[in-house]
Amino acid sequence: MCSDVVTRFAPSPTGYLHIGGARTALFNWLYARGRGGKFLLRIEDTDRERSTPEATAAILKGLDWLGLDHDGEVISQFDRAPRHAEVALELLAQGKAYKCFSTQEEIQAFREAAQAEKRSTLFRSPWRDADPSTHPDGPYAIRIKAPQDGETVIRDQVQGDVTIRNDQLDDMILLRSDGTPVYMLAVVVDDHDMGVTHVIRGDDHLNNAARQMMIYTAMGWTVPVWAHIPLIHGPDGKKLSKRHGALGVEEYQAMGYPAAGMRNYLARLGWSHGDDEFFTDAQAKDWFDLSGIGKSPARLDFKKLENICGQHLSVADDAALLQELLAYLDVSGSDPLSDTKKTRLAAALPFLKAASKTFPQLIEKATFALIERPISPDEKAAKSLDDVSRGILKELTPHLQNASWARDDLEAAANQVAEAQGIKFGQLAGPLRAALAGRSVTPSVFDMMLVLGREETIARLTDATA
Repeated sequence: MCSDVVTRFAPSPTGYLHIGGARTALFNWLYARGRGGKFLLRIEDTDRERSTPEATAAILKGLDWLGLDHDGEVISQFDRAPRHAEVALELLAQGKAYKCFSTQEEIQAFREAAQAEKRSTLFRSPWRDADPSTHPDGPYAIRIKAPQDGETVIRDQVQGDVTIRNDQLDDMILLRSDGTPVYMLAVVVDDHDMGVTHVIRGDDHLNNAARQMMIYTAMGWTVPVWAHIPLIHGPDGKKLSKRHGALGVEEYQAMGYPAAGMRNYLARLGWSHGDDEFFTDAQAKDWFDLSGIGKSPARLDFKKLENICGQHLSVADDAALLQELLAYLDVSGSDPLSDTKKTRLAAALPFLKAASKTFPQLIEKATFALIERPISPDEKAAKSLDDVSRGILKELTPHLQNASWARDDLEAAANQVAEAQGIKFGQLAGPLRAALAGRSVTPSVFDMMLVLGREETIARLTDATA
C-alpha cells in the first residue's frame, strides 16, 4: 500500500458537474482509496465572472450523490492568490522569470503581422534579457523564462512519453500586469502545496503539462505523475454534448440511476480489468490502475449503463436502497411518501429490485403499494372485473379473512376457491391483479397481498366487488 499517494479533483464552478468531470473524480478517488492515500478537492474559482456559489454547491452535491468522499477541507483556488503571486515573485528574484512591459496592443499587433507573413505567432518578449536600467515605470507582467532549446518530455501513464520541442514554448505569463496570477501558475502551486503526487485529468490538459513542468523545474519541485485520460464521446463517436442526452451528474440522479451502478459504469468508461463488467466498489478500488486506462475516447452507452444499474439494484441492501429511492423521489419532484407507503415500499423491495434497472421502473412496479383506495382500474384491468369474476372474488374474500397471512396459506385459499369454481388459478389471477393494483401486469398477487397486509387486501377486494 502506498499511503503517500495524493490525488485531487479540481473542477471549475461555472456550471453543473459534467459527466466527464465525474469520471475524472472517480478515477482519482479509486486510485487514492485503493492505495490508502488521500483524495483532495479543490474548486478552481479564479474566473470570478463565471464562478458561482450555486455551481460549487451543485458540484459538491453531485460528488456526494456519487459517494465520492474527499479528505480535508475543500480548497478555494481564489483564496490562495497571494501564495500564487509569492511564487511568481520568488522566480523573479531568482532570475528565472522577468518583468515584461509589452502591452496587449503590442502583442496583438505582433501576432497579426506574424499571421499575415505566415510565420510563428509565438510571442518572444523583447524584455527577456533587457537591462533593468531600461525598464519603464509602467505596469508589467511577470513571465517565466522558458527553455529555448532541447525538448520537454511528458512521461504520461496513459498517453506514453509525449515530447514537445522547447522552441515551441513561449515565456508564459505568471502574474498579469494587474497583479493577478494566471491559472497555469495557480494549478502548479496548489498541486505542490497540497502534496499531490498523481495528476489524473482529461487529455485536453495534456499540452498544459509541458508548460506547467517549467514552473516545477524552475522551483526545484518534484513533478507529479501525469495521467491524461481520453474524453468521453457520445454514442456517435463525437464529443459529448447536450444532443446526446444528460450531461450533468444531477440529471442522471433525476433519471433514476442508482449511484453504485453509475460508479461501476463510469469506471468501465475508458478503463478495464480483463473482461469484468460488473463489480463492487471494493473490487474497483482493489483493481483500479492507470495501466488499465485506454488511449481512445470512451463512448457513452445508455443501454450498458441501464444493464449495469439493474445488476446493482438486484444485489443492493434493502435499507440503503430505500433511502436512495426516497432521495430519487425527492429530486424528481415527487410528493413525499406517507409512513404507510414507505413501509409498503420497503416490504416490496426484495422482489421488485431484481426486476428493475432504474428507479422509475421500480416505482412503476411498486404502483400497487403506493396507490390509495378507491382504485380505478385501467381499461384492460377493468375488463377482467366482470360479474362472474367479481362473484369469485367475493367468495375468496372470507377465505382470506380467515387465512393466516403467510404465502402458503394465501396460495392454498386462492387455489381452493379456483378449484371449487372449476377454473385454473390463472383465471383468478387477472381479477385479483385488477382489484389489488388496478392493472393487468403486476408483481405476483401473493407478493402484493403480503406487502399490503390483510386489512388493505380485504378492503381492496371489497371495493372491487361492491
